[in-house]
This record gives sequence, C-alpha cells and structure tokens, in this order.
Amino acid sequence: MKRTVLPCLVALSVVAASGAHAEMRKGAVSISPFVGGYTFEGDQNLKGKPTFGIRAGYGLTKSLGLEGVFGFTPTEESKGRNLDVDSYTYRLEGLYHFMTDSSFVPFLAVGAGGITQNFSDGSRYDDRNGFIATYGGGVKYFLAEDVALRGDVRGIVDINNPYNNVEYTLGLTYQFGGERAVVKAAPLDSDGDGVIDSLDKCPGTPKGVKVDKDGCPLDTDGDGVPDYLDKCPGTPAGVKVDSVGCPLDTDGDGVPDYLDKCPDTPAGVKVDSVGCPLDTDGDGVPDYLDKCPGTPAGVKVDSVGCPLDSDGDGVPDYLDKCPGTPAGVKVDKVGCPIDTDGDGVPDYLDKCPDTPKGAAVDKNGCPERLLITLLVEFDFDKAVVKPEFDDELKKLSDFMKEHPDATAVLEGYTDNVGSDNYNQKLSEQRAEAVKKYLVDKFGISAKRLSAKGFGEKNPVASNDTEEGRYKNRRVVANIDSGWKKKKK
Repeated sequence: MKRTVLPCLVALSVVAASGAHAEMRKGAVSISPFVGGYTFEGDQNLKGKPTFGIRAGYGLTKSLGLEGVFGFTPTEESKGRNLDVDSYTYRLEGLYHFMTDSSFVPFLAVGAGGITQNFSDGSRYDDRNGFIATYGGGVKYFLAEDVALRGDVRGIVDINNPYNNVEYTLGLTYQFGGERAVVKAAPLDSDGDGVIDSLDKCPGTPKGVKVDKDGCPLDTDGDGVPDYLDKCPGTPAGVKVDSVGCPLDTDGDGVPDYLDKCPDTPAGVKVDSVGCPLDTDGDGVPDYLDKCPGTPAGVKVDSVGCPLDSDGDGVPDYLDKCPGTPAGVKVDKVGCPIDTDGDGVPDYLDKCPDTPKGAAVDKNGCPERLLITLLVEFDFDKAVVKPEFDDELKKLSDFMKEHPDATAVLEGYTDNVGSDNYNQKLSEQRAEAVKKYLVDKFGISAKRLSAKGFGEKNPVASNDTEEGRYKNRRVVANIDSGWKKKKK
C-alpha cells in the first residue's frame, strides 16, 4: 500500500509549476468536488473502479484545516456472483498545509470515518460496514485567488480487516471568506532611483541619475560632488574641490592648489606647470619682479633680479675684474679703477698722475730711480781689487756705457779690526781702488765716479766671525741712471 501512495504524492508535487498568487486563509470555507480512482487490496473480491465525491473544509488557521469527505465508488465483485457493489466512504480529516502564501500548496492529511458496501442482491447480510483510518496528502495549485486545482492520494485502512485500499483523486477547490492578508502597498520610491524611500538617504535625486545602494548619486572620485554635477571627474582622493567638483585653485593661476608649489601667486602672473611664477633667466627672481631679465646663467643677483655689484662701481660682479673698488672711484668697462697715465697705479692712488709712458713707478705712482748695487769684497787689511770680481765690475761698466747719463757712487767699508781712524782711511783707499780699476781697465770716465769711505759703519754681517768680517770688507756702488723703465 505504501509503495502505491508515496509515488502518487511525488507525482502530484511535480505536476505544479507556477500559478496565480493566492493564500490559505484562517476561517475560510472550501468546497472540493473530485473524481478519481479507488483500488481494493487483497481478497476483498472487489474490482478497482472510478470514484466520485465531495469535500467540505474549514480553515482553523492558515496551515491547519478540517475537511468532511464523502466518496462513492460503484464497483463489482471480481469473481463468483459478479454482483454490483456500491461502496461509500465518509470521514473527517485534518490537513496541514505548507507554503501557505504561494500558488503551490502541498499538504498532509490524516483522518477517520466509516465505509459501507451495498451488494445488488438486496441481501442485508451481504452489506458491509466498517471503521476506516486514512492517511496521505496532496497539493493545491491555485489558478486564481480562490480557485485551485487539487490532487489527493489516500491510504484507507479498514480497522476490522487488514486491508489497505488506495484512493487517488483530482478535483477543484473553491475557497470562500476567511481572514484575508492585508496587502502591503508596494514600498514608495518617490524619486524613482530604485531605492525605496525608507532606505533612501538622498530623497529627491533627479531623474536618471545613477545612485548607490543608499539612494545617493554616485560620486566616483569621492570629492563630495556627485558625478552628474562633477565637471572634473577623477579628482585624486583628499583633494578639496569647488561646487562643480574641480580642485580648488585659490590664486587662480590655472594650477590647482594640490599641485601648486607656489600658492598665492599674484593675479595675472604667468606660471609654470607647478604653479610657480616664470623665471625665464633662472636667476631665482620671477619675471614679474625681475628688473634685469636675461641675466646669464649662474650669475648671482639681488632681490630685483639684477646682477650683484658688490663694490657699487656700476659693473656687475660677474664682469668686474677689479672687485672691491672703493666707493666713488671711477672705473672702466671691466670695473677697474681708471689709470690715465697707464703706470699701473689707478688715478685715485696716483700721486704722480702724469708719469712718462714706460717709466717704472712706485706704489704711489711716482717714477722710480734706477739704482744698481755693486759688491766687491777685500782681504784683511788690503785695498787691492781681486781678479775674481772682474765680471762683476764689467757688468757695471757695460751698464754705464749703455746709460751715458748714469753716475756711480763707490762706498768703501771695513770690519771692526783696528782703530776707527785706520779703518776710515782703509775704507777710502778701497773705494778709490775700485774707481781706478773702472777707469783704467774699463775706460769709465772718472767724472762719472765718486769714491767715499765709511770705515766700520753699516756692517752687513757679524764681526764676531771671520766669515762675517770678510763680508764687511767691501765696496758697493749705487748707480743712478734716471727713471727706471717698465719691464716688458
């Protein structure tokens, strides 16, 4: 018997697919006419035949209901007399429904009642009456709100005999009254953005604007200005923007603040790619402040972009070949003090501003006298010129011959050995000896030579040693030939 009931239940479940939305209702009354088949188990000697009937039900709750069932099966004996038999079942069943708010409602059923079988020969002794128990289930498939196609399968157990009959039916259920569920109004979405008002954190979104899960217009770059208003999409995270979503440019130089390395650029000033005023010559002073544009690369400048002129002579340092010129001194084009006579001493220091061209001058710009010194040394207590000084004397004579105007003063000296008077005379003799040597051997006019003795005066070395005393025994010559000439 169970092998028959269970497959039938499965088949009924598969039949349903989709239908009208409906619901089981508490307090609803239902009428369900049906038609189907009825089989008799075992040796009851009755043939399986079609069955007909009606069910009347009442909903105790949405899921639980009661039904009274009356069924009629006209059959006949399967052997023997072949008498016609009218079989009646009447029972009360409890039904438990599942998925009560859908169009497809499966249910289980269990119940109890009676069975009566009347045989056609009229013999009351052949009639049968008994108690039955039923079990099974089915499905209701709502075609409309109150109309359902219904399929049922029952196992029917005869309490007095161990028979398990099967009833399988198909019918319609009509449902009346009951507590209808309150139909909830569809959630409002006033701005039509796809997010219901109760969840919409941004009501009033303009039509067609894309929104996020909270109903707020998309702001892809997260700058606080929704995409549909954002004229600068793709702004980097954290960058402050204006009302149309563009990065702030406080100084209005065309470079947004987050890239501007020189905020507060004055209005109208041309800037580079990082928002800094143009500095065409690269001197560190922007063009709009630079009073000396075009300064060569690397030249130091002042606050207005002009090359430094540390000494204030009007020639910038990078061109000034004489830095440090005193204030007020006139300079030439390379920044050097003017030297009118060309003697190498600038005018502001030149005590002799009209020095002849080519003359050597001293630090004050005055011509220097040409002085040449001759040194001839003597042996102890001697006034004889030694041959070893010939070359030295020849150089002196050659110079005097080259300079006819030159004159020479020959000065004789001694060491400290001997008396002062003796040494004075000896020093004079030594000076005269050199004079005579120049006159006799080299032909220098005696008029151009003068000899003087200075005794022990003006020692050039210590008289405590022989070497020192030797150096002090000498004749020196100072030659004056007029202006010195500049060295070329």
